[in-house]
Amino acid sequence: MAMNADIITAAVLVIGDEILSGRTKDKNVGFIADYLTQLGIDLKEVRVVSDDEAAIVEAVNALRKRWTYVFTTGGIGPTHDDITADSVAAAFGVGIDHDARAMAILEAHYAKMPNAEFNDARKRMARIPFGADLIENKVSSAPGFRLENVHVMAGVPSVMQAMMDAIAPTLKGGRHMISLTIDSGLGEGIVAGPLADVQKAHPSVVIGSYPYIRGDIFATNIVMRSRDQSKLDTAASAIEAMLADLKTQQQAQF
Repeated sequence: MAMNADIITAAVLVIGDEILSGRTKDKNVGFIADYLTQLGIDLKEVRVVSDDEAAIVEAVNALRKRWTYVFTTGGIGPTHDDITADSVAAAFGVGIDHDARAMAILEAHYAKMPNAEFNDARKRMARIPFGADLIENKVSSAPGFRLENVHVMAGVPSVMQAMMDAIAPTLKGGRHMISLTIDSGLGEGIVAGPLADVQKAHPSVVIGSYPYIRGDIFATNIVMRSRDQSKLDTAASAIEAMLADLKTQQQAQF
């Protein structure tokens, strides 16, 4: 987990054979990344694993030890291959069974649906690892759950988004990252070397270069990110000076 108290980190674990086969296109990672950014939480890692217990257990245990929060999506439905809840229980070394709270929620939900029996398959969605807290699902009722720093959510985007809304008040946010973009007007190959020197001189500012093409113009946007406005401003001044020097050199060549 993150050592700096001002920096809160997270990982996303996407679970499902359908994602890896390409049959289903993931729509959750981008949403979660945006959501966490708004909370001041840095998304540091994303993994995708199949519906395989060993793979899920290994990923959950690796990620929960490394980052402040882990968010999983997928594999908590009623079918035989929805094994996420069992796998998370195995990762934590705890038991799992039908949870009285989840059963009550689902019983009430299906009681309102006369043509939908609360059968054994649907009861699988009430199987929760021992010691877990439930995550509310305002869309389709079947809850997710939280065990320590691991938040287990549905894969259906609308349901996952509702669960993120339920989780948000329980999360500790960090200092927000400030971002500044400078259009260099120069190609990436020209700015790459001097930009690396600026990065070395300003290690607390994350500096990235992103080439773009507009018509017949090939140039680079330089993006700086930091939690300290003064350090960001200092790095920006260094980059502006670097760019001015590069452009002077280019003009001298013609």
